[in-house]
Amino acid sequence: MDGIQLKKEDDKKEKKEEEVVHLRREIGLLPAVCFIIGTVVGSGIFIAPKGVLINSGSVGLSLLVWALCGVLSLFGALCYAELGTSFTKSGGHYTYLLETLGPLPAFLRLWVEFIFIRPAVASYVSLAFGTYVVEPFFAPCAAPEVLIKLVSILGLTVVVAINCWSVTLASRTQITLTFIKMFALVLIIVPGMIALAKGKTENFQNGFEVDSLTLDRLPLAFYNGLYAYGGWFYLNFVTEEVINPNRNIPLAIICSMVTVTVCYVLVNVAYYTMMTPAELLLSDAVAVTFANRALHGMASVIPFLVALSCLGALNGGFFGAPRMLFVGAREGHWPPIFSMIHIRRRTPLPAVLLLYPLAVLMLITEEIYQLINFASFARWFFIALATLGMLIHRYRFPLHPRPFKVPLIIAVTFTVVCFFIVGLSLYSDPWNTGWSCALTLTGVPVYYVTVYRYRLPHRWSRIFNYLSKQLQILLEVAQQEVQTY
Repeated sequence: MDGIQLKKEDDKKEKKEEEVVHLRREIGLLPAVCFIIGTVVGSGIFIAPKGVLINSGSVGLSLLVWALCGVLSLFGALCYAELGTSFTKSGGHYTYLLETLGPLPAFLRLWVEFIFIRPAVASYVSLAFGTYVVEPFFAPCAAPEVLIKLVSILGLTVVVAINCWSVTLASRTQITLTFIKMFALVLIIVPGMIALAKGKTENFQNGFEVDSLTLDRLPLAFYNGLYAYGGWFYLNFVTEEVINPNRNIPLAIICSMVTVTVCYVLVNVAYYTMMTPAELLLSDAVAVTFANRALHGMASVIPFLVALSCLGALNGGFFGAPRMLFVGAREGHWPPIFSMIHIRRRTPLPAVLLLYPLAVLMLITEEIYQLINFASFARWFFIALATLGMLIHRYRFPLHPRPFKVPLIIAVTFTVVCFFIVGLSLYSDPWNTGWSCALTLTGVPVYYVTVYRYRLPHRWSRIFNYLSKQLQILLEVAQQEVQTY
């Protein structure tokens, strides 16, 4: 009888632990690798390698730029692997700036990410999804703009619903979409390699002609390349949900970035095998032009695969970015409602839902193209600050546990290159960079009024608290009951 009673008590205890509200560690090595690859590989590699070619001036140099962009992205990812294992909180950029440089830079990163950058990027990617779904049905005529936007909003809604429903479903969706987009890359690489093996090398002869190269345009080639590699930092947004992060974060980052770099270079080799540089520059959708040339019967499949690739990038963004807002709210830098999770689904529901109306609004009003131009400056500036903060933290706290430590030369090289990119953008595009800087600085008075010294009138605070309580009841969300870091 005593044994039966003990078993019942253990069952009750286990049930209580299951019912505790907190984010679970459900992301293993394969989902982590797929999460990074699925977020990095979006529409860029399929439609716009010509940005690298037109600014580098030659086939050989453009391939070198693709390889160097991959190496630089790997350097940055390795720095973030150290940061992710040194600071076990989720939140990515925000957390690392908070831990190394203080609350104001961290708040500004949070501010610019969720007011401007993240909704703009989500709108841009969903619009690319809608374009590739709709346009094949209307070719060679132009597709109705309203229909493209409706399909874009539908894709956005599906991704938001998946990320609200469960972490497991979002993770499995990302794995599936990653395998589909890797299949698309293989579909391009294999015919290109076969043609190359058969001796189709005329486009690579005199590949390093530098007559058309100008040094002021070469950085623009790197901008295009680095944009295609963007997203290597997303796993750091969900550190608290990664199983055995000290092992899986560095391993996932290295595996995924090496895979992406090799694939990107081979895809570009395949493009140049089947198309001359002039033909590539004339194409607005390089992958579709390649498919018409090399795949014939399967050419119609490519736009569909590119659309799914965009959906994967969108899913990765909505899976990772809300965790930054979740952590920011937990630290008191955002309203507390956004630090809550659904009591049954265990997803950061309010943080995910906040992005949705902002992204839809930008998609409808078409302000995204202007905001996308602002995104590069803010992104690289704060990444540079995060890696600089890592170096400062190393110097100030040499005994702090660092399960993974990146070589100093890699960290310094990456930080210097990031600041160089930021400085160059100030010189080459002062208007957009100036606006980006101004938009970022609008967060300073907000920080001092709402965070540093809470100055909102008592009546406003009372109304705000009442609305937050009602929203919490409506969404069925609560604060975490267990510390997950």
